[in-house]
Amino acid sequence: MSERRTPAAATAARPPATDDGEAGTRRDRAGSTGPGRRSRPRLRPGWFQDYGVYAAIVLVLVVALVTTPGFVSLGGLRTQLIQVVPVLVVSLGMALVIGTEGIDLSVGSVMAVSAAVLPLYLGYGAVGGLLAVVVVGVVTGSVAGSLVAFVRVQPIVATLALLVGLRGLATVVGGGRQTQIINPTVLQLGRGEVLGVPYVVVVAAVLVVVVALVVQRTTFGRQLVAIGGNRTASRLAGLPVRRVLVTVYVVSGVLAAVAGLLATARLGASTPNTLGELLELSAITAVVIGGTPLSGGRVRVLGTVAGALLVQLITALLISNDLSYATAQMVQAGIIVAAVWIQLGRRRAS
Repeated sequence: MSERRTPAAATAARPPATDDGEAGTRRDRAGSTGPGRRSRPRLRPGWFQDYGVYAAIVLVLVVALVTTPGFVSLGGLRTQLIQVVPVLVVSLGMALVIGTEGIDLSVGSVMAVSAAVLPLYLGYGAVGGLLAVVVVGVVTGSVAGSLVAFVRVQPIVATLALLVGLRGLATVVGGGRQTQIINPTVLQLGRGEVLGVPYVVVVAAVLVVVVALVVQRTTFGRQLVAIGGNRTASRLAGLPVRRVLVTVYVVSGVLAAVAGLLATARLGASTPNTLGELLELSAITAVVIGGTPLSGGRVRVLGTVAGALLVQLITALLISNDLSYATAQMVQAGIIVAAVWIQLGRRRAS
């Protein structure tokens, strides 16, 4: 008897093939030509979604070279790498969630709660503070994942409720005030360097590699992509849909909590009232313009990294030219609309 496979089983069994930290399926849209007929090189409909973010980064850097002296320099680019770290770390978790056709609006509030909890446990040393931060991420992610996987609340509703509730919790725990961090290990994490590279950038780079390997090389990564592509078929194929969903939201929560730790360590103070505000929107922007579709079934890790860097460069360039942060937010909104429009065009073409 021949073996029968559901679409989800076939997707889960297929190794995720990409060259840039992406998991998912691709179709060859180049077409075929008859004998003796030479094909013309042309851009595929999905070219802008796959590579547009990298072209945009180059364009922004060229504009910065012309309009803003000193922006494109080793010191300037080093500053941008440091500033993009919290958004980048959060975006990695957001990419996994969106890969399952979900969304996590609570990440900014999770950052705030982790910043509020950190000073309370630094009395037990830096390890105690770090463990407290990780616990915050695990607990909040478990709640979000359970609401989505078991209660079947829509992800946007479940995480929106957590966004509001956790922001209030952060204010209560933090007492509505800023708390200075005096632990030398935490301060070293935020301001120290290794071979001239800031520790926060090293941590972010390690997390990027780990997430890329998980997405590309593990069964969990293939299951995640399959569930995002077709949740019903994945369930019928016997994949552990609920377990994967909960795990994805836990990972997103932990990464958000770590981002809160890194931002607090860099600042040298706990500011739960303002930390992470609207950062979930920057993370979603980075993921979407990086090529991960909101419809799920695909995760682009390096594209997400490039998306986060592009958002940071555009924001910094506008502010450097005396434009307000509100203007940068409007530009960011336009980028989201353009990225979603490109994704819709690719879906029609396929």
